[in-house]
Amino acid sequence: MEKLHFEVFGKVQGVFFRKHTQAEAQKLHLVGWVKNTTHKTVVGIAEGDKPHISEFQHWLKTKGSPKSTIRKAEFKLETIHHKSFSSFEIHK
Repeated sequence: MEKLHFEVFGKVQGVFFRKHTQAEAQKLHLVGWVKNTTHKTVVGIAEGDKPHISEFQHWLKTKGSPKSTIRKAEFKLETIHHKSFSSFEIHK
């Protein structure tokens, strides 16, 4: 299993990015959270199986919500043995 720390830059606030990120994570059976930052990015953590984490990374880098414009996405991966979360939440 892997834990993915992510930050997405671009037009990612005010475009339902967090809601779509939560839906994509749930579709891929990932747990964790997502939230907006004060410097107009979106950050979060996702945990799950390696293939699903890879697919989620690709989605964060290239797709996002329909009205978002992703300039770049930064990731940090670590191997984990147990999940820290039970669901994927949107933090305010």
